[in-house]
Amino acid sequence: MALKPNEQELLDRVSSGLAIGGKFEASSSGATFDVHDPATGDVIKTIADATVDDAVRALDAAVAAQDAWAATSTRERSNILRRAFDLLMERKEDFALLMSMEMGKPIAEARGEVNYGGEFLRWFSEEAVRVRGDYRPNPEGTGNIVVSHQPVGPCYFITPWNFPLAMATRKIAPALAAGCTVVVKPAALTPLTTIFFVQLLEEAGVPAGVVNVVQTSKSSAQSSALLSDSRLRKLSFTGSTPVGVKLLEAAAQNVLRTSMELGGNAPFVVFEDADIDAAVEGAMLAKFRNIGQACTAANRIIVHESVADEFAAKIAERVNKFSIGRGADEGNDIGALVDGKAVANTARLVADAVDTGATVVAGGEIIEGAGNFFQPTVIDKLSKQSAIMREEIFGPVLGIIRFSTEDEAVEIANNTEYGLVSYVFTENLARGQRMIEKLQSGMMGLNTGLVSNAAAPFGGMKQSGVGREGGFEGIHEFLATKYTLIPR
Repeated sequence: MALKPNEQELLDRVSSGLAIGGKFEASSSGATFDVHDPATGDVIKTIADATVDDAVRALDAAVAAQDAWAATSTRERSNILRRAFDLLMERKEDFALLMSMEMGKPIAEARGEVNYGGEFLRWFSEEAVRVRGDYRPNPEGTGNIVVSHQPVGPCYFITPWNFPLAMATRKIAPALAAGCTVVVKPAALTPLTTIFFVQLLEEAGVPAGVVNVVQTSKSSAQSSALLSDSRLRKLSFTGSTPVGVKLLEAAAQNVLRTSMELGGNAPFVVFEDADIDAAVEGAMLAKFRNIGQACTAANRIIVHESVADEFAAKIAERVNKFSIGRGADEGNDIGALVDGKAVANTARLVADAVDTGATVVAGGEIIEGAGNFFQPTVIDKLSKQSAIMREEIFGPVLGIIRFSTEDEAVEIANNTEYGLVSYVFTENLARGQRMIEKLQSGMMGLNTGLVSNAAAPFGGMKQSGVGREGGFEGIHEFLATKYTLIPR
């Protein structure tokens, strides 16, 4: 399928090189790899494939720039981030189209991601000038305690493919605000948005070497080299829990500061007193946003038996009306999954659900032909033995399991190694308060299907990760706390 003229023109403006020390350059080995449109399978751009030596040179550049960037006034850092926000908003259509082409998400959702990702630039431009210390007498009266904060130093960011812009801004913005330099490794499936964003950062005034990008098809070797380098002081990763565990083990060698946003298995609980129409709207947003490819996606829809039939029927009616097609084309609600593996995994989970007693009430099939498409699907009467109850779906499949008592709903919701986010729909204020206390998740949406916000601390419990991104807490992930005693 031929690219449209505006698509080709946009791709031509995206560098194919590695961003190291303020320059875009080829891999030291000359190696390249292809980026594909998941809706067609076509190659849309061929870009440099970084070697381990390239990654080390990127860290060299970050280390060389660290002291000067840390010494830059917080007002100047703030101004640069604000300029980056303004430029991003001016180029919203470019970034949305680029994301749709390389990741597959509908263009309308891509525009929403630009808005969301941009808010991290705006938020942390404001937080840069508001890092507070403390000055207080010690209890003995023999001196004064001074508490101050300093940048942790060079950081390594590993970002996922599902939100190519927002996951980059959510990490880069607080790091720059705090005075840290960074090396970014974007996902090999969706590197173009990150490269384009770093071009924008340079235009906004970020000095050479402060932000470096080394995309690669050989992630493990690159990460091992950087994590074993004593000059690196911080790791931030968004991705699966198994990979996160390995990275934490590697980061322990040099006792790195870490922020890990890992897997999720979000429960979406609908009580008998819920506003069912509102719950349906919330579920549509929490499940089918980003084609279901989100760690915050509602994974286990836990519905009271007295309202489950009504809920399932209304959900199925909405899902059957979805328009499916290439995300970059206007008007489509569901785009392509990121690759063939995602399609196969989604099909496996649906088949397992049926084998363990569930009923498909909408969709349920791979869409044959070009691209990585799977029908948006609703499954009712899931059993507790279904693989969906244990594994992230990462596809457009909504599975409903029924419950009879509040205690049973809590037991089902908490019966997972994950604890990223949960959703609850109830009109009972006391019950809502009980769910805030009882559900084991780092975030919760009460009568809403969307919780992410740049001003809020994003992160999980249990095997969903450590640390927080966003909010007042986010900048402190990149600051070391220093205590000084001044004798009287």
